[in-house]
Amino acid sequence: MHTSETPLETSGFPIAVIVYSEHGVADDLLAEFAFGLRRDGWRVQGLVQQERGGHGKAATMLVDLENENCYPLFPNPTSDPNSCSLDPGSIAEASVALRRALEQRPDLAVANRFGALEASGKGLMAEIVDLISNGIPLITVVSREYLMDWRSMTGHVGVELPPEMEALQNWFASIQP
Repeated sequence: MHTSETPLETSGFPIAVIVYSEHGVADDLLAEFAFGLRRDGWRVQGLVQQERGGHGKAATMLVDLENENCYPLFPNPTSDPNSCSLDPGSIAEASVALRRALEQRPDLAVANRFGALEASGKGLMAEIVDLISNGIPLITVVSREYLMDWRSMTGHVGVELPPEMEALQNWFASIQP
């Protein structure tokens, strides 16, 4: 039986999640990893979360890896700096990147995060499930807070990775034919 502190190492499914405790670290790592693979010639599609053109919530965007279109995550970031209300309309618009990945079957699909929305069946959940059920290699990030929800959604398959570049690179190398 797995506890919330026991990482899964179930191979055979091309699914990985970067488990994090500290905000920001995993987002930057995933973006660096995904853009690096693209520079190396791999077909990588999906979304990463980055600050573009500033700092803080006003600059926090979902970035389409294929064309670098940006979708703001927070609808009114200046109204309450402590608020965590995400912009569902912007997330819905950004989901086109994951639907495109489903159609084009890249070497790797990237979903910026499995978080509160996805744990409740919203956000990018439908696209993540479609990618997984179609066998498209997928990587995302999850906080420890939602790790049990992730495990439940995936049926406890895939690999849980620490937020370290070498771990991501080794996992990606292991799923290549």
